Amino acid sequence: MMAYDFKKLQEKLDSLTKYFESDISSLRTGRASPALVESIKVDAYGAMNPLKNIASVIVEDAKTLLVQPWDKSLVEIISKAIEMSNIGAHPVVAKDSIRISLPSLTEERRKSLAKILKEKTEETRISIRKVRDEVWKDIQEKEKAKILSEDEKFRLKEEMEKKIKKGSDRLDEIAAKKEKEIME
Repeated sequence: MMAYDFKKLQEKLDSLTKYFESDISSLRTGRASPALVESIKVDAYGAMNPLKNIASVIVEDAKTLLVQPWDKSLVEIISKAIEMSNIGAHPVVAKDSIRISLPSLTEERRKSLAKILKEKTEETRISIRKVRDEVWKDIQEKEKAKILSEDEKFRLKEEMEKKIKKGSDRLDEIAAKKEKEIME
């Protein structure tokens, strides 16, 4: 009996989950969060840089973010980049920093964000299915090559399905928590 190594499967599931979490962190909830703006691309020093690489982002209160560029000459460029992003807030330049006051979310905007969340969740589900298909194909090839018996193949399929279900359930938990934050 051969033990199949599901380590790569688990690593892929973990990396998909981490990516999904970071991807949805930019979806705005009712509270101010640095994740809302830190990935905005700013044209600085001849290259597109994420905001978090050229400025610090501080939560002043539940509805206000303060962006403090390390290079004060970038204040206007950063302000324009924030304005061009689609976060639904307008930056206000104050000397050498930028204040972003986030308006309350309208019901329409909340529904729009929930829809985006569902799309991102479905994209991640598709990626999980692709990973499952790759592993299943590998198991079937090992059985055809007589490395695994037919019984082992089905036992491994069951084990693989349990791991995939666990990964999908984790994805659902994260999405449900984020949807709750958006709709509150």
